Amino acid sequence: MSFSPNFSQRIRIWFQSQLANAGYYLSRDAEHRKDIARIEKYVASIAENIAADDPLESARLQVALAEEEHRIRVEVAAKTPENLLLRGRRVFSQADEDGIIAAIFANLDGRKTFIEIACGNGLENNTHLLLLCGWKGVWVDGSERHIDYIQAELGGLMFPRLLVERQFIDLDNVGALIKRYCDFLGDGDVDFFSLDIDGNDLAILKESLKFFAPRVICVEYNAKFPPPLEMSIRYDASHLWAGDDYQGCSLMALVEATRSRYTLLTCGISGVNAFFVRNDLAHRFRIYSPEDLYQPARYHRVHQIPGHRSTLKWVRNVIREDRAASLP
Repeated sequence: MSFSPNFSQRIRIWFQSQLANAGYYLSRDAEHRKDIARIEKYVASIAENIAADDPLESARLQVALAEEEHRIRVEVAAKTPENLLLRGRRVFSQADEDGIIAAIFANLDGRKTFIEIACGNGLENNTHLLLLCGWKGVWVDGSERHIDYIQAELGGLMFPRLLVERQFIDLDNVGALIKRYCDFLGDGDVDFFSLDIDGNDLAILKESLKFFAPRVICVEYNAKFPPPLEMSIRYDASHLWAGDDYQGCSLMALVEATRSRYTLLTCGISGVNAFFVRNDLAHRFRIYSPEDLYQPARYHRVHQIPGHRSTLKWVRNVIREDRAASLP
């Protein structure tokens, strides 16, 4: 397994962000503080010395990440034993979102439809696995490079169960786009809506919900600001994330903005995504407070490897099978 030359620097930065937030959640229990401190020191030592193409150091990093995950789960299970984070796992998602989504929809019915805004190049997102499980959906991304890659790999952008579009989402176009995507899906109340645009997330979410009522929402939050802080960037249609802390909104800003219609279910282990369920469906789940569900930033967890390098070949196979099935 090889990494880019600046991997050591990036992993150190991400690890520092974890340390800055660890006191809020993981360090509240004295018994776990010692374990977490030991793991932090171990991961930091690996990140400090890891070589760009050293398989042994890469293996050590995977072991350390797995140990960290175990300790986090122990802490979470002790305080929130039915927290859906405990069902998390990574297949094609950035961290543990695939498992959380599966656990949520094990308790819900629906037509298996999704819209993902900011799908990337399709290799790593929240709905790649859903396509393989028979869902129908829409992928949207603002990057021409990402959309060109998907088109080259799949041989097109529109299929019976998948519509792919390049769109830069703003307040002026999101309503019309949501309506059109729902028409493609044949479902005004889409099952799953994923939003991660590294900026105007709160404004776009609030505007989107004027046009449809998805059963479950996954939206990025800025984990730098734990509850009870309500923080959000000012809306700017031309906003592009600069890689700094001025992006998105805090978890509590999302909770308060959607409270009348949605209930927070859980947050992913990496401190990136929050999951909400529509209020009329919330009785099917154990609900905990945002303070107990909040997860601090652990962006380094994107380097926990779920298996071999991801491709779009499985999606391509599914699309071909769909086409073959539709032939007379």
